[in-house]
Amino acid sequence: MQSLDAELEDARRLAIDDLADAIESIGFECTRCGACCTGEAEDDHTATVFPDEVRDLEESDEYDGDYDWRDIARPMPYGLSENEAGDLEGETFEWALQTDDCGDCTFYEEDDSGTGACTAHGDRPLICQTYPFSVALSGTSQPMGEAVDEAGVVRAHECEGLGRDISRDDAEDLARALKERAVRELEEAIAVRDEYEPASPAPGEVVVHDSEGPKRIDGTPLEE
Repeated sequence: MQSLDAELEDARRLAIDDLADAIESIGFECTRCGACCTGEAEDDHTATVFPDEVRDLEESDEYDGDYDWRDIARPMPYGLSENEAGDLEGETFEWALQTDDCGDCTFYEEDDSGTGACTAHGDRPLICQTYPFSVALSGTSQPMGEAVDEAGVVRAHECEGLGRDISRDDAEDLARALKERAVRELEEAIAVRDEYEPASPAPGEVVVHDSEGPKRIDGTPLEE
């Protein structure tokens, strides 16, 4: 398996034209079904968001400062445990978009006809911009589940919009976002690896390790 550093170099060398060719060959058009924004059964929606993407949403003119860190992001649940009071505690890595009481993304809304919409569409994170596609380099995991189609290094994940015609311009836009996401995910992973030190959180406390160091659940650095 390649090191993260070698994989990052591979990601930086990805050619937009090749990625766009792969996306075109698979085909995609968003049907606004909302499946990628909603939870399933007892599993809440989980979409990774980078620290700077959280801040972009905090500072978005669209929300006029109405959202703070905890409105936008929650600790990635993996590795956390629930104490007797029902609160999560422990250490985890990275952030997920916040969810509502139904387990759906907090930015997802449906109109009266049931058509879904993202209320943060202009500032949506890279993982949302690129769904249902991911890039699989050597050793890369599949954070969006198993692939249902593939072309070269591009993987397509379950989505009813797959197989539909996509214009070259849209395929290239998607390809650019997909490359940026592949690079950013690896840069984030390397920074987390390099910054990580066990935090030994107190009972009832959650510590989130991201590329900027350990944080509390409100996004503030642990040392403050």
